[in-house]
Amino acid sequence: MDIWIIRDGEKVGPIHDFEVRRKIEAGELPATTPAWHEGLPAWKSLGEIDLFSREFELPITPPPVAEASPREENPTPPPLPRQIFYIRRFWARWFDLFFYSGLWWFGMWAAGQDIEGTILNPWVIFLRYIPWFVLEILLLQHFATTPGKWLLGIRVTNNDGSRMNLAESTHRALRVMFTGVGFGWELLAVFCQALSVFTAKRLGNTLWDHAGGHQVTVTPLIPVRVVALIFLFVSAMVLQVLVVSPHTHKIWTTQVPAMKAIMPENPLWHLPERNRKP
Repeated sequence: MDIWIIRDGEKVGPIHDFEVRRKIEAGELPATTPAWHEGLPAWKSLGEIDLFSREFELPITPPPVAEASPREENPTPPPLPRQIFYIRRFWARWFDLFFYSGLWWFGMWAAGQDIEGTILNPWVIFLRYIPWFVLEILLLQHFATTPGKWLLGIRVTNNDGSRMNLAESTHRALRVMFTGVGFGWELLAVFCQALSVFTAKRLGNTLWDHAGGHQVTVTPLIPVRVVALIFLFVSAMVLQVLVVSPHTHKIWTTQVPAMKAIMPENPLWHLPERNRKP
């Protein structure tokens, strides 16, 4: 009997069942290896397939009774389970947010705005990422990607491969903003990211893509783009620190006088003061 298996995310086969048994006896294939042969409705682990369960000393579970169907001349295994690419999507998302945030703080400084007052205003801090999500809507609609996604070879489309229209990209961005990153607010973002991983494992896709009927496709990483992403990510973080650190220093030492004894008089790195606009 011909068997197909999944190894390292790739579909391998057909392999004769005698060869599969040999690999099992040699310890090359664990019981959790996904496998399929003609007659199975979906992929199963080797340990769950009657043909090999004895090799793993597992009890044999009788298969469900199904109506006989005509034998196909060239049976085709079902499609591979959808990969979610957690790590790559995580860094693409947070690159976009940090890069935008660095430019946003630098723009506030260049415009002579009250940085200290901005830091102390919870509404401004909570809602500062809304312009980015508006931009993301347009980028996904026209290019199916964002700067972070492009650098990491990620595209977001509908399940049929078509680009999202304005309404679809808007709904997706809103779902990400509320349930994916929690407006970028640190504590809420950590909770939302953990919840996203949990729901993705249960649904086989992220909540926002599952609800909207979207898919994420990836291409092999390009070293030059990865280096560019790291450089820009660090630069954005440094830029934000240069703008914000003198003001957070002042806030801490003013609100907590004891901090003056353990914090330097001025931050080591900071941008010069600019005249505020009246």
